[in-house]
Amino acid sequence: MRRRIWCALAGALLLTSLVIAALAADVVHLEIIPNLPASPTINANTVPANGDVNPYGVAFVPSGFPSGGPLHPGDVAVSNFNDMGNAQGTGSTIVGIDPAGNQSLFFQASTMLGLTTALGVLQRGFVLVGSLPSSGTCTQSGDQELGVGQGSLLILDHTGNVVQNLSNAALLDGPWDLTVQDQGEFAQVFVSNALSGTVTRLDLKIPKSGIGVIVQSMTQIASGYTHLCNTSALVVGPTGLAFDSVRNILYVASTGDNAVYVIPGAGTRSTDAGTGTLVYQDSFHLHGPLGLALAPNGDLISSQGDAVNPDPTQPSELVEFTPGGQFIAQVPIDSSGMEGGAFGLAIELTAKGIRFAAVDDISNTLEVWNLK
Repeated sequence: MRRRIWCALAGALLLTSLVIAALAADVVHLEIIPNLPASPTINANTVPANGDVNPYGVAFVPSGFPSGGPLHPGDVAVSNFNDMGNAQGTGSTIVGIDPAGNQSLFFQASTMLGLTTALGVLQRGFVLVGSLPSSGTCTQSGDQELGVGQGSLLILDHTGNVVQNLSNAALLDGPWDLTVQDQGEFAQVFVSNALSGTVTRLDLKIPKSGIGVIVQSMTQIASGYTHLCNTSALVVGPTGLAFDSVRNILYVASTGDNAVYVIPGAGTRSTDAGTGTLVYQDSFHLHGPLGLALAPNGDLISSQGDAVNPDPTQPSELVEFTPGGQFIAQVPIDSSGMEGGAFGLAIELTAKGIRFAAVDDISNTLEVWNLK
């Protein structure tokens, strides 16, 4: 059954990709970083009224997302990890940034959740976000990170209300980042877990009723990535994920290993592939890779958080490289020269071109570039 679903997803996604590619033929082949405009189209403040800071997750709101709530197609959703006092793992908000750069509040929890980079938006009107609550500090004890909660994966409806809260001690152990393969009625969500060094695939069915999602299965498909406490980032573990639907492979940015790996058969496999195969390990350009995105031309872009292998001469970098491990280009997300500014990022291909979005944790802003 899962293989039939996967084949249907892959076929539909390939057709969609071909249509969009035809409409955006002038930009689909472009390298992203070398072709970024000098100034972003949007430079928006991500701090909501409650003062939350440290923006982490970034996700475009897709076409077809229901009306009647704070988010609309073309908006960018941003999750916050810290509270107004900048205590790690205590942020409780998701904001939306519209194409004009205006901010609105989409979600605010009543407790300090520590909303992570694990942020995704489904076209049928649901927003998924991971939490990693903490006391603001992390203490290592053997293989355990103390002071940090297991967390969960929250599912919100299009108005920002929590409709489900998925938790699993083995398979959702500190949801740190995610990527979504969305095809309407079905979706696959790949989640990296910072507290166990693993990656889990969730196979979802999304009924038209809008009351929630049905979790058909959860499968651990990768493991063995370094995970531990970190004074700069609270924790480090596997972070950014990028799924290539045509090749059925998942790229994993492992911060603590300062490397990027690839998992074969990610959308269909029922077994754990371990860390997978090493794709890119570059001690000069990689400085604790965090967010990860797959560009339309096949390149990968990773944000460097500087918690691992820092280099003060290359702070807060966004790095582009090929799936074969060839470095293309890099650019700092923050102009101040400070480290630790780069985290979540996302790429959207539309009929009008490419939109590339990334957060700056230092200035608490979202920057969006349009490539046409």
